[in-house]
Amino acid sequence: YSTSAFSKLSKVGIRHPPPLPFIGNLLFFREGFWENHTKLIKEYGPVCGYYIGRQMFVVVSTPEMIKQILVTDFSNFTNRTKPNLISKPMLDSILCLRDDRWKYVRSVLTPAFSETKLKEVSLTKDKAALPSICAEQPLPAPAQRGSGSAAVEISLIFFLLYSCTVMTPLINQACDVLLSNLKVYADSGKAFDIQRCYNCFTLDVVGSVAFGTQVDSQKNPDDPFVKNCRTFFEMSLFKPLLILILSFPFIMIPLLRILPNKKQKELNGFFIQTIKNAIVFRDQQDAAERRRDFLQWMLDSRNSADALAAGCFDVISPATTSSQNEVPPAGKTPSEKVQKTLTEDEIAGQAFLFLIAGYETTTSTLSFATYLLATHPECQEKVLQEIDEFSAKHMVPDYQNVQELPYLDMVIAETLRMYPPAFRFTRETAKDCVVLGQHIPAGAVIETAVGHLHHNPEFWPEPEKFIPERFTEEAKKEQHPFAYLPFGAGPRGCIGMKMGLLETKMTLLRVLQKFRFKICPETEV
Repeated sequence: YSTSAFSKLSKVGIRHPPPLPFIGNLLFFREGFWENHTKLIKEYGPVCGYYIGRQMFVVVSTPEMIKQILVTDFSNFTNRTKPNLISKPMLDSILCLRDDRWKYVRSVLTPAFSETKLKEVSLTKDKAALPSICAEQPLPAPAQRGSGSAAVEISLIFFLLYSCTVMTPLINQACDVLLSNLKVYADSGKAFDIQRCYNCFTLDVVGSVAFGTQVDSQKNPDDPFVKNCRTFFEMSLFKPLLILILSFPFIMIPLLRILPNKKQKELNGFFIQTIKNAIVFRDQQDAAERRRDFLQWMLDSRNSADALAAGCFDVISPATTSSQNEVPPAGKTPSEKVQKTLTEDEIAGQAFLFLIAGYETTTSTLSFATYLLATHPECQEKVLQEIDEFSAKHMVPDYQNVQELPYLDMVIAETLRMYPPAFRFTRETAKDCVVLGQHIPAGAVIETAVGHLHHNPEFWPEPEKFIPERFTEEAKKEQHPFAYLPFGAGPRGCIGMKMGLLETKMTLLRVLQKFRFKICPETEV
């Protein structure tokens, strides 16, 4: 048992480190995956492998093979790694659903992240969400932005973008709270961790958009929603227990499923009940009173008169057209209609996934972008100039007019290249196959090495340097489209990419309209 599984990769010519009995190559990654991924690829080649317990992994780092797996041969690589220890509500999310049920839920959710719906997030007037402070003041001139002395330091001329007659959209409303909190720190002149402010901001956005819950997590840290979210993100498995699970999954996984876990059960119950309470409340409201948010779009799908085709995906892929990426379910044509709607558990699952994906990824991208602009003042000046020109034309940022910020787009894209939110992602191999001449055995977990790909000098000269100009329209034409995968690709790519980019862009815009970032002695460069 301890070594019998360790010959599968060698039999098909995939090189890997020598595995140890029971644990495989677990110790190879004892210091983490980011740097060791690159070490593995350099030592064993662009297509290599390893074992965690008895499970075999195949690491792929060539753009053409990645394209073949994620798009061309998608039908054999449809599912992510099986979620053995994940429970509800996460188990019902699109991240964990498999095969036909995933295809259907994806088809229902995709319209919620379309440009039309994102415009609603940006533009919908919500009478219940008026700004708490209102004034009519002109935008500050560029010279009025000051500087202070924080770790990523900001100072401001405090002004208000909106008059009392302007209704606050969901993302802008959370930005108002963020800017108010940042002002307190900036006025103090003391160093502070801006990532904590971004943590609170993204939690507020997720609570508002996905759970229909209005919170100010910085000022109200004892709010039940905030406390339960923080508890969830602070939880982790005891390392020796994790080793046992990976080494003896056939024993440990069934055992852990039946052992009581009171804290996890309470957390899961809280989030499920929060969603169910919101559903009851929305159902009692008149249609005109309901907030136009992610939760409401899912609820609307229950009663939609227009049935959705399970095969019609709004696929996020940088390399091919949507028609090339659409993968109809087996035995069905794209024109067939699916009548089954989302269950309450599945609605809770998507909201919970929105929490996990929206919190960590947006916070890290905002934090890294802030750091990179602070340590590259020449780039920050270009952003500020672009924002000043934007502010002279537009009073309120929305989905349409923020498209007029190409340099800010480049800054965000380069941030995501250097610090991708997910530096690796997986697909299961359904059956034995050959991909571009390489045999891959059934049951292998394909791991796309995004972190290595984004720092490969073959595709990105001087990859450790922050160069936003890599993403001009002209430069992008010269790039291999599958050498840049911050959101994955193919039918199982990140469905919330546009939403995440919109939130990041609007936040940086709002912050840089009032502040500038500057390093100080505490900043690590």
